[in-house]
Amino acid sequence: MQKPNVKDPIQLYINGNFQAAHQGHVFENLSPYSADVINQVAEGQKEDIEFAVDAAKNAFRNGPWRSMKVSERLEYINKIADLIDEHIEEIAYLESLDTGLPIKQTKKMTSRAATNFRFYAEMVKNRIVGEAYQVDDEFLNYTVQKPVGVAGLITPWNAPFMLETWKVAPALATGNTVVLKPAEWSPLTANKLAEIIDEAGLPNGVFNVVHGFGETAGAALVAHPDVELISFTGETTTGSEIMRNGAASLKRFSMELGGKSPIIVFDDADIERALDACVWGIFSFNGERCTANSRLFVQDSIKDMFIERLKERVSNIVVGDPMDMDTEVGPLIHKEHYNRVKNYLAIATQEGAEIYQGKIPAGLESGNYVAPTLLLDVKNDMRVAQEEIFGPVLTVMTFTSEKEVIQLANDIRYGLAGYVWTNDMKKGHRVAQAVEAGMLWVNSQNVRDLRIPFGGSKSSGIGREGGHYAFEFYTEMKVIHVAMGDHHIPQFGKKQLTSTSTHKQ
Repeated sequence: MQKPNVKDPIQLYINGNFQAAHQGHVFENLSPYSADVINQVAEGQKEDIEFAVDAAKNAFRNGPWRSMKVSERLEYINKIADLIDEHIEEIAYLESLDTGLPIKQTKKMTSRAATNFRFYAEMVKNRIVGEAYQVDDEFLNYTVQKPVGVAGLITPWNAPFMLETWKVAPALATGNTVVLKPAEWSPLTANKLAEIIDEAGLPNGVFNVVHGFGETAGAALVAHPDVELISFTGETTTGSEIMRNGAASLKRFSMELGGKSPIIVFDDADIERALDACVWGIFSFNGERCTANSRLFVQDSIKDMFIERLKERVSNIVVGDPMDMDTEVGPLIHKEHYNRVKNYLAIATQEGAEIYQGKIPAGLESGNYVAPTLLLDVKNDMRVAQEEIFGPVLTVMTFTSEKEVIQLANDIRYGLAGYVWTNDMKKGHRVAQAVEAGMLWVNSQNVRDLRIPFGGSKSSGIGREGGHYAFEFYTEMKVIHVAMGDHHIPQFGKKQLTSTSTHKQ
């Protein structure tokens, strides 16, 4: 693959055109690996959001997108998927360059993006179906699902292209128009998605991208009265603020927020596979993963053996250049986030935890590298056990009984995911159903099925996306009531009209 030119400034994409921000402001996009400036990015602000929302509203109200035949709209969706496939090597490269994620992982992640579009083309064709309710011979009541309007999509930086397409695909396939506000730390693949959708030839205004900061562009998008939907993936505190800011216009929200997910390893588990899943689940994606199994609970009877095996694995994880196919852990995305993770390691020391780390090879000093880390001797009430670190850091705790570990797993504000390892499947089902989380995996790593609902409970989110469950968010349910006969209608005022008419005669 010929490396793409990334030195050109990234522009906003509004109403079918790439353009500078209204005020001409730009910000620097920095390399996580070298700290060098990759390129300049147009900094959209309130005026740009207003322009994009106006374009999306006009495209929804007056354009052909929502009124065209479904089969025609889905041809566009499938064309986007085809174009993603054509550019997949470039997209994977851009994703690694932007985020510091190892390219071996971004190649797999970005290849799923085309599947997101094809999946929702099939789902809209086969699963947007109405229901009919007949009342004797008098009425027929039936339901239809219609697009809602302008969808505001705010996406994170940890797996940007895949998560952008995860939201954009159902929003567009169901007939909505879109304003995407991507994370400011990962603009490259959002820009590539705009180029691909532009090449696919969607009507002007149907899809728009405004780069910028959450406090300005993001806040303006959330507060705009013509934006009907906000789908947000990101940190819990930000999600709470977004809901407050959008409450005045009674928007609907879908929130996939933070996590501090437990992985529970019983002494009867397949230890080798549990180790594989545990290490992959926290150290893949550089640990910057909302569903990461960041809290390990290992049963007392196997704790010494399991921890020694963990140390061995952590010591052998390959930390390096994200463009190297052998690299397993790369640099964190931004210096600000790097400092945040390092601060949690300092907190761990203050709280009395033991820190065990892997190695960072020489020559990587300019990158945002945190070595794969185990926090040992952790208690469940410590900050490092309760707060989302979002880096390659695993807190290790122990338990004695099934009852105890359920209580420990649930003693936290988050409830996104959980993992249970045991060869006793009765126990596996019991524990999975008892852990307070939106998604549980038993004897499995985090394997996603696009048909199932994705989301969390407690402070980990509101609503579900994925599968046909996304239609509850991206469409409006409408009921049509049809009278099939001359049913009784109360005749208010008719008697008075008759008597008045008689009196006048």
